[in-house]
Amino acid sequence: MRLDDPRALAVLAGAASGADRLVLLGDVIELREGPLQDALAAASRVLPQLVTGLGHGREVVYVFGNHDHQLQLHPAALERVEGLLRQGGAAVSFAYPGLWLREDVYAHHGHYLDRHTTTPAFERLAAGAMARFIKLPLAEMSGPEDYERVLAPVYAWMFAMAQHGPRDAGGPEGGGQVRLLARLRNARWPQSLVLETGVRGLVAALSRAGLGPLTGDLSDARLRRASLIAYGQVLAVLGLAPRYALFGHSHRAGPLPHDLPSEWVTPAGAALLNTGCWVNEHFAYEHAGENPYRPGYAVWVDDDGPPRLVNLLAGG
Repeated sequence: MRLDDPRALAVLAGAASGADRLVLLGDVIELREGPLQDALAAASRVLPQLVTGLGHGREVVYVFGNHDHQLQLHPAALERVEGLLRQGGAAVSFAYPGLWLREDVYAHHGHYLDRHTTTPAFERLAAGAMARFIKLPLAEMSGPEDYERVLAPVYAWMFAMAQHGPRDAGGPEGGGQVRLLARLRNARWPQSLVLETGVRGLVAALSRAGLGPLTGDLSDARLRRASLIAYGQVLAVLGLAPRYALFGHSHRAGPLPHDLPSEWVTPAGAALLNTGCWVNEHFAYEHAGENPYRPGYAVWVDDDGPPRLVNLLAGG
């Protein structure tokens, strides 16, 4: 994680100190790569420093994502996290599945999009299998409780598995989708052709098995569009109509200057912003600044006007 770097942590803490409210938009604590106590120990080295500039009269809101979903079910751990976040003096609250930052701005980690996306990531496949098992098709979903019926058992299983072994420090960061994309991107021909052919064949088989629709296209453009379309569908299922909608989850910040603006607007007219992440994704780009998955992004929400995506680590 980039916040293991004291300089990056100092930059983020400095930016946070200028806000009345700091919203941590999910996956703050990694509960799926190792035991809970290890994750809390890692958090204790970061969270107090992050909120050091937030004093009385300020607020910290912690929104749960898919990687820290299970934190809600462990009161002692949740109390410890609250204590870490309160060390700067700010009031601390928790929110799930999302919250309104203004009357026209809604924020959500974005993990519900795994029920809709065509990207064959593990959680997308697990969600499709669970939906078939409990007989809950997309057309019948109508609120957060339906997403939880599909996704919560997957998160619980992954959390339980993590309690039996330490994190593999030698592996790449990021989710399965990110790792597969990184492997495809970094592979050389003919290995890249073999991998891509294998992925497409597997995706076709999974779609025939009823877990689709899925695509074997793991290009940057397809991954970006798939998450944007899927999150727009999440808002529709939840019955939400914000003017602006913030999410993370896919780790792909945006919209960036070279992105097509129309892709970042839902059919209902909500302007989407992705907050990116603070994990060092293992993608090979000729210039690091071209990597849309690079860590360091955040969104600044003023009292009025469009929320602003900012790159806090630009040039670093």
